[in-house]
Amino acid sequence: MWDAERLRIAADAAGIALWSWNVDTDEIALDERAHELWGMRRGGPVTFEEMSSRIHPADLERVKKAFQATRAMTGAYEIDFRILHGDAVRWISARGQGGDIGIVGRIMFGVFLDVTERKQAEETREMAAGEMSHRVKNLFSIASALTAVSARSTATTTEMARDLTQRLTSLGRAHELVRPVPGQVENKAASLGDLLSILLAPYSGDTPGSSRIQVNVPEVRVGGTAITTLALVVHELATNSIKYGALSVAGGALDVKCSTHEDEVVVVWTERGGPPVTAPNGTTGYGSKLVSRSMSGQLGGAISFDWPASGMVATLRMSRARLGV
Repeated sequence: MWDAERLRIAADAAGIALWSWNVDTDEIALDERAHELWGMRRGGPVTFEEMSSRIHPADLERVKKAFQATRAMTGAYEIDFRILHGDAVRWISARGQGGDIGIVGRIMFGVFLDVTERKQAEETREMAAGEMSHRVKNLFSIASALTAVSARSTATTTEMARDLTQRLTSLGRAHELVRPVPGQVENKAASLGDLLSILLAPYSGDTPGSSRIQVNVPEVRVGGTAITTLALVVHELATNSIKYGALSVAGGALDVKCSTHEDEVVVVWTERGGPPVTAPNGTTGYGSKLVSRSMSGQLGGAISFDWPASGMVATLRMSRARLGV
């Protein structure tokens, strides 16, 4: 029933490559599929050292130690490692029996399986899990920060609940812009103009078609990591404006413009039509510290303020590379 031909057909169907290892001479014989899998020369046995030249440097020492230990092992073993095949990297699973089980004439036998697709799927799942963990941590951080800002900028619990809900809803809409599509681990980029418009929408007022907030920026992309930091900064500026600045009165307006340079993005936030303003005196508040740390630590830039009587002007300078992450 199971003659050599049928066994070969079954092995081919399962994608199994065969190898044998002479434990005395260190010669390894490969079948046709194994030669193809490794990209090794044909025409006779090869040595473990020759095959080692194809093993990924990061895995080489681990594989050598594992194979040296196989004869002292009891039962089946399985070693997964990467090999270099031209410009590609493949994952190989080497399997056999330890403790000289099944050894024939000083020759051990085993199989190779190409497990590249499985390993790539595992890596994708691990990356997705890591990304999810990172996003959850960021979500808790921003919720805590926004709660503190809302508590500082409102007088009653009702106002605080409404303010915080508004901020979180706006932030959620902003994150939709960079949400990965199914099967995609990396963040896609969002338009800076779209992001600013969504973040500022809760502060534009209830009048349909209101134009008190104008956003005029060129095409600049913002990555999923930077979006949270930028959202915090924008919400802090908008909170101060709606409490003390131009957005605190019906006739006030806000212009947000942007210019780009080789390695820098500059956003200018200009308020007008609000109450007369003066430069603040005294200790820097929590919100200002939060903005300053966020701009320097996460966005690789800085924020500066000017206080003309017509309204506050904030200039945000950000690293273009950091903004795109």
